Amino acid sequence: VPVAEDASVGTVVAVLSVSDRDSGANGRVRCWVWPASPFGLEATFSGSYSLVLREALDRERVSEYEVEVRAEDGGAPALRASRGLRVPVSDVNDN
Repeated sequence: VPVAEDASVGTVVAVLSVSDRDSGANGRVRCWVWPASPFGLEATFSGSYSLVLREALDRERVSEYEVEVRAEDGGAPALRASRGLRVPVSDVNDN
């Protein structure tokens, strides 16, 4: 679903679930968005994250974002996974 270019900072774009069945440090998961973009992750409750808008969008500058959510556990060596997301930006101020 496209995100309107006039969406407010803090708008939830997607809800993600991340899990690791290990215990202890191996079961702790750290998540982040890559590359740097106007989106960020906020933990909502155990294993769930919201992809939220961190800054204003301008469709004339960028019409679509390709972001990757990366996760890694606390093991040594750490196990990693990622999932790509396409976030289109809809135009709201053209005539």
